[in-house]
Amino acid sequence: MAKYGDVALQAVRLAGEGVAPVEAWNLAAASMFPDQHAARVKGCPRSAFLGLCEEGYVEGIEAGKYTTSVSNKKYAIDLLKLLHEKPHLADLPRKQLWGIVVQGAPKQHNQQVEVVLALWRAGLLNI
Repeated sequence: MAKYGDVALQAVRLAGEGVAPVEAWNLAAASMFPDQHAARVKGCPRSAFLGLCEEGYVEGIEAGKYTTSVSNKKYAIDLLKLLHEKPHLADLPRKQLWGIVVQGAPKQHNQQVEVVLALWRAGLLNI
């Protein structure tokens, strides 16, 4: 579901207009999923986005305290670092890329990869 990548891109645009990152994600998710409450509040992609923002990796968003997530933040940052070192991995199937990030652990991908890839491809991530 690439829609979470689109939510991340829209959230960056909103943040660029002065909206705080948490609120920017919430507004973008509400716009993308107006009739799907569960999709709007889905934690994994949200935490991946906010974790990247928190560490100052997202273009135009200052580092700050935006999430309490530990694991989803770590997955997003690990994927960013992996893509920075080996950009060609962005062309892998998402499940395969996820498997590399979690080092083969039996963890379910929950749209974190979509968020990171969308921002990566748009040139909005700095490391």
